[in-house]
Amino acid sequence: MSPPTTPPCASSTPASAVADVGVCLVYPDLLGTYGDGGNARILAQRLRWRGIGAEVVTVRLGDRLPATCELYVLGGGEDRPQALAAAELRRDGALSRAAEGGAAVLAVCAGVQVVGRRFLTADGIVDGAGLVDLDTVRGLPARAVGELAVDPDPGLGLPRLSGYENHAGATTLGPGVQPLGTVVRGVGNGTGHGDGFVAGRMLGTYLHGPVLARNLEVADLLLSWVVGTLPPLEQPAADAEARGLRAERLAAAVGGGARAWWRRYQRGT
Repeated sequence: MSPPTTPPCASSTPASAVADVGVCLVYPDLLGTYGDGGNARILAQRLRWRGIGAEVVTVRLGDRLPATCELYVLGGGEDRPQALAAAELRRDGALSRAAEGGAAVLAVCAGVQVVGRRFLTADGIVDGAGLVDLDTVRGLPARAVGELAVDPDPGLGLPRLSGYENHAGATTLGPGVQPLGTVVRGVGNGTGHGDGFVAGRMLGTYLHGPVLARNLEVADLLLSWVVGTLPPLEQPAADAEARGLRAERLAAAVGGGARAWWRRYQRGT
């Protein structure tokens, strides 16, 4: 059997000083159930539209994960692939080293649980990669499926976010970890009223969509963490459709009755 390959990636030099920014899509063969790989393509394209070279580096199971990319993207997946992804990330350690070195990480749904300390699967509780102090070790009263709307922490400078969720885990954040925002429709973390997390340059959410397709401001926030101040888009009209979709979905999801819906969900009715 041939040894694992090491995909090419951008230099470890700060992103502003290199021709290309590496966007690493982590194990899409394990964490690719909901189309979240689109987030990596969106990040790269929004750099290219600004005249900044970008490369999507796809790392599948059996490939060696590079520690030198500027951004890492993890998506949603089912229990056993999710557990395998966490075990590989723990064994390899490259994602942890990259995050400690200042790389940005976007973790969606199962990705949220994978980067945490522990999470619950059909086979029991397994260890996560341990990048973030959070646990997903108890289930929800019913599976969370449907539209999710989130008001981000004001310090992030983001508008209300839109997406959909499909998960059964309830995530508890550690004392030093802040939620991405407050749920106004849907379930999110399922503990309190928060969704996801923000820890350093790592951001997690239960929003699918892919999340960056509906919420371009989140993409630009992640990019600003590794590139600095972003130049204006060369094709600003490209954002109009995405913002229109978000406005349409938010109007449908949040238009009255959101608090009553949450109370009914908690009662299991």
